[in-house]
Amino acid sequence: MPRPASTAPGPLIELVVPEGLEALARDELRSFGKEARLQANNPPGVIALSYSGDLRRLLALRTVTSASIVQRFAVPRPKALLGDAHFRAITALINKVVRLHSPGAFRTLYLSAAGADSAVLSRLKHDLAQTLKLELGPDDGDLLLRLRRSANDASWELLVRLAPRPLATRAWRVCNLEGALNGPMAHAMALLSAPTAHDVVLNIACGSGTLLIERLLLGPARRAIGCDTSATARGCAQANVAAAGVAERCELTGWDARKLPLPAASMSVILADLPFGHLVGSHAENLTLYPGLLAEATRVARSDARFVLISHELRLIDRLLAEQNTWRIVQRLRVDVGGLKPQIVVLQK
Repeated sequence: MPRPASTAPGPLIELVVPEGLEALARDELRSFGKEARLQANNPPGVIALSYSGDLRRLLALRTVTSASIVQRFAVPRPKALLGDAHFRAITALINKVVRLHSPGAFRTLYLSAAGADSAVLSRLKHDLAQTLKLELGPDDGDLLLRLRRSANDASWELLVRLAPRPLATRAWRVCNLEGALNGPMAHAMALLSAPTAHDVVLNIACGSGTLLIERLLLGPARRAIGCDTSATARGCAQANVAAAGVAERCELTGWDARKLPLPAASMSVILADLPFGHLVGSHAENLTLYPGLLAEATRVARSDARFVLISHELRLIDRLLAEQNTWRIVQRLRVDVGGLKPQIVVLQK
């Protein structure tokens, strides 16, 4: 007779999520069922949960920036962590994470904490590096540890990141462009397009291909096109789509998104990471670029098309949408991108 599944709560996990995408991240966690028990009252951009499943499953989360396992130590000061019992507990926790990956995945260690250069914490990270046979990283490390005082009591919490790099750092990104959309943000936009296998997708101003790749990794599309007038961007996108294994499922073109060689009413999904006017472009350029992009997107969109865009030019977008009666706003998400607060806007024709 099979044993019943354990209902004991698992270790505490802390997920860092781009602010504004918390609801989408919680939706992604629902597929874990009872193995993931979400905690209440999290600060913006954080989801805490007890998790009783295989930790490797957490490494596949797409809307999450990073994931860490958390262990509380009932000690008044970090110096007590140097004691034999606590030190062994720390190394056991770290080895639990190290075993999730192939040998050699972790080479450097970095400890982030208030007073990280104090004598006590310097000794702690030195002893850990020596015991684990790792080098100390100068400002980051494959093995990232964070030590902080617990918000609820006088204890301390150690967080060990579950992967050598943040989950937002996609393995397929072999070429990067300044101002490129990050993986979780692009994945969220692809989700918000309500993808189906029948989609005919146009990614205008596709840049390094992030949106196109995240859409195709979600599932097939009848046709997927990325256009960008920059040869540098297209070359970068070509390298990334090849690394992601989707090169044969998409087309990259040098089309001007204001003059598309496409029939009217031919696209069912349009995706766009529009220039913010900071790292890419300028506000003055956007005043003429945005109206042209919106007009051409309207022309090539089918009668039931969905248009998902992200922009920091919120007033300009609102003005342009108020001047037309073709697109209906379905959803807005205010998100945090490196301190900027753009919006993801979902439009339905």
